Amino acid sequence: MPLAQKNSKSMDKIVLAAGRLFSRQGYHGTTTREIARFAEVSENTLFRHFNNKEDLFWSVLRSYSSGLQVRRDLLEGIARCDPPEVILPKIIELFADTVNFRPELLRLVAVAFLELHPKADRFCVEHFSPLISTINGYLEMSIGSGRIRKLDSTMLTSALITTALMHAEIYNLIGGNRPMYANSLEAHRASARFWLDILNPRIPVYPSPAAFIGEDHIG
Repeated sequence: MPLAQKNSKSMDKIVLAAGRLFSRQGYHGTTTREIARFAEVSENTLFRHFNNKEDLFWSVLRSYSSGLQVRRDLLEGIARCDPPEVILPKIIELFADTVNFRPELLRLVAVAFLELHPKADRFCVEHFSPLISTINGYLEMSIGSGRIRKLDSTMLTSALITTALMHAEIYNLIGGNRPMYANSLEAHRASARFWLDILNPRIPVYPSPAAFIGEDHIG
């Protein structure tokens, strides 16, 4: 195996192991020795790739953040200022899927704010602010055009994202069980229906087939 490929494989193993341990145990609760053992490399190998534990942590968070892919059709729809009944379900899907399929990312962000503040602020501004600002800008335009009620767009952006990220866990605290949906599409639709009814009850739920193109192929 070529040296560059071997080094890349070792680095990937370290990042994966560190991500799992940091997300479970926190930054201060995880040692580089534990990470090296979990990655099945020596601690010397770990430090050949990373200057120190903090350097490794931010590398891990960058790696996990890069996996937060925004669908092209969502970005294009926002740029065209497509109607809320098309865009809101896709925004909700983006954040809800992050909870379901990339939970380590949210835990790592929480660890960063709890244990490595204020560097976490700078990281989030760099990596997450462009997406959140784009969503806020879309809501501002929709408010200005009268498509949704006149509300504070920043508060609306915060509430929309928080609901998508935290709905299932808060539901647990209220009812003791997760809401029962046949699949993730049904769950996204329920959330979108809730928000569309709040923002403008006159908007029919999913009047456009473009809202869920290809849904017949899902589950």
